[in-house]
Amino acid sequence: MPLAFVFPGQGSQAVGMGRDLAAAFPAAREVFEAVDETLKQSLSRLMFEGPVEELTMTANAQPALMAVSLAVLRVLEQEGGFDLKSRVALVAGHSLGEYSALAAALTFDVPTTARLLRLRGEAMQKAVPAGIGAMAALLGAEMAQARSICERAAESPEGMHEVVEAANDNGGGQVVISGHRGAVERAVEMAKAEGIRKAMILPVSAPFHSSLMAPAADAMAEALAVAELRPPVVPLIANVSAAKATDPAEIRELLVRQVTGTVRWRECVGTMLELGVDRFVEIGSGKVLTGLAKRLAPDAQAMSVGNPADIEAFLKSL
Repeated sequence: MPLAFVFPGQGSQAVGMGRDLAAAFPAAREVFEAVDETLKQSLSRLMFEGPVEELTMTANAQPALMAVSLAVLRVLEQEGGFDLKSRVALVAGHSLGEYSALAAALTFDVPTTARLLRLRGEAMQKAVPAGIGAMAALLGAEMAQARSICERAAESPEGMHEVVEAANDNGGGQVVISGHRGAVERAVEMAKAEGIRKAMILPVSAPFHSSLMAPAADAMAEALAVAELRPPVVPLIANVSAAKATDPAEIRELLVRQVTGTVRWRECVGTMLELGVDRFVEIGSGKVLTGLAKRLAPDAQAMSVGNPADIEAFLKSL
């Protein structure tokens, strides 16, 4: 059964994530210790014990989610004898999860991934002063409708042009928009007036995946230019192209574009289906991508693997 491993993004973090893995498996502890050492921070303690406000900070959440995903993978490999290269057809990740996917496919080693994600989180936070930007979820909206609303909401009553753009096309009628707070708030009111089922401002600290993130994209371009990238042992389906990527130079460019570009998750899942995937396995914390896969690909199997019981169930299912 053609298998895709998918890796979660921000919003899937939770206090306690990874704790059961660390208690049960030396392979998981090794990943957490490597990330702690690289970042010169006890990130694992923050993951296991909180506080949630500190874990949710984007500079912490990004490497933390990657650490849990890679801990699960190492346990599958070392305890279960699972071989990613021979058993998995494709990898993909949602936003920061793309870095987890590339670490799984050996494009990056774990310390490099941790450093890049810490920088990415810090650069995204610094790109826009607090309170200037916002993001909102439009539930029950399709991409074309969301784009139309964004185009109209970009014009302020004072005649100023502000940024509001589609940040995530998650599929199943779920589009996330991002940009200047005033424009995002106008888009939410327009969406409600047009009968969209639910439109709500999200509790995030910056307008991710919008053109306002250009300074962060520049920072990532600089960091990725000197980072070592190897061809992935399993092809990546990239967020901004929704297409297969295997060339390190192209992957570098795609990761830079991803900071300001739309996460085309609906199309990524569609591409994986077209390439023959009929089983999606979410590796890491939470079940967000599993839920999306069930909506976008109802005929495919989908499961999440994030704790010792999940690992056992997945290995038995092979």
